[in-house]
Amino acid sequence: MTDRSDELLVSRAGAVTTLTINRPAAFNALNARLLQRLRDEVARADADETVRAVIITGSGEKAFSAGADLKELQGMGPDRAHDVMRGGQEVMRQIERAAVPVIAAVNGVALGGGFELVLSSTFPVLATNASLGLPEAGLGLIPGYGGTQRLPRLVGDPVAAYLMLTGDRLDADRAYALGLTPVPPVAADRLMETATSIAEKVAGKGPRAVRSILTAIEQGRDADLDSGLTLETGLAALAVAGAESDEGIAAFLERRPPRFSDPGGEAR
Repeated sequence: MTDRSDELLVSRAGAVTTLTINRPAAFNALNARLLQRLRDEVARADADETVRAVIITGSGEKAFSAGADLKELQGMGPDRAHDVMRGGQEVMRQIERAAVPVIAAVNGVALGGGFELVLSSTFPVLATNASLGLPEAGLGLIPGYGGTQRLPRLVGDPVAAYLMLTGDRLDADRAYALGLTPVPPVAADRLMETATSIAEKVAGKGPRAVRSILTAIEQGRDADLDSGLTLETGLAALAVAGAESDEGIAAFLERRPPRFSDPGGEAR
């Protein structure tokens, strides 16, 4: 099922929801309305326990997203600009905090806010034609949707500073070498097949376990080790005592695929 009513296409196949940014004529630039739709749809998927993975991609062959819609930013005063930046950051934070995995399937360019959207995902899958960058300094701007904070945490301060200060782009191979994606780049015509296969693989795991792992990563990211271990202990204990692990362990011992139920729902 696909909703093609506007600038964000929403489709569902089994336990995987796909969100397609649909502004190809504008290189899938992120305007305020589109950002709000992304936030709403990710929140909806996060709240729906039958959704076990989300894929975000861009329509067309040229762009995942070329970033914020500059026409909306031109001539904006500081108060309004502050609100817009905070709004964009909140969308990225919503995606980053989601307890359902969000996979960015990156076709073509991902620049500015588009790259920041990639950085907010659980992990990206890159086509060989992907090109990532934060070119804001060349426009007299700086990244405003979290790029100055997330990129250094992922690749280190020197690499992040170089990329932001020069505006140079990363190709897919370099992004993979830097650890920005765990998946070797794939041909553009295999991108969605690969991303969907990974999403379905994740969807086949214990749904409570997947959500608990993402919760532990998110809440432990900036905690000290002892606090993170305490968090992990509590979540792991709940997993051990839960019905989901009963099924998983039984399936392993019986050498059969597990039949995990949606939390509070029917087996799938």
